[in-house]
Amino acid sequence: MISAPFPPPDLAVLEDMADAARAVIPDNLRRHLDGVVIHVADFPDEATCRVMDLESPFDLLGLYHGVALGDKSVSATPTNVDMIFLYRRPILDYWAETGEDLHHIVRHVLIHEVGHHFGFSDADMERIERQAADRAKG
Repeated sequence: MISAPFPPPDLAVLEDMADAARAVIPDNLRRHLDGVVIHVADFPDEATCRVMDLESPFDLLGLYHGVALGDKSVSATPTNVDMIFLYRRPILDYWAETGEDLHHIVRHVLIHEVGHHFGFSDADMERIERQAADRAKG
């Protein structure tokens, strides 16, 4: 059995990466994320796997759970906090398979889930990713 030359990043490291990714989301969008909780877990829970009809918990890198911003109403009382879940083990598996930069993967997944919060199209999310990548470069 071959062992990794270093331990894989733990939950706290991915949380730090998610915070860094959130910081480079364009300001006009990030200000609407104040109430959105970002939570990093090893895997989606069993209920999520069942509802999403996943063949494997490795099939889901992230998930937005809440009401899209455009669907919110001042007359509706929210029952839950809007949350973005990032799943560490599937993200690390994807990282190992692709060799992509782990920070880039975390930023990509986070922005994709933020896009669901805003109800954005894939083209909108790609534009936001380009803007965030430019900001991350400094």
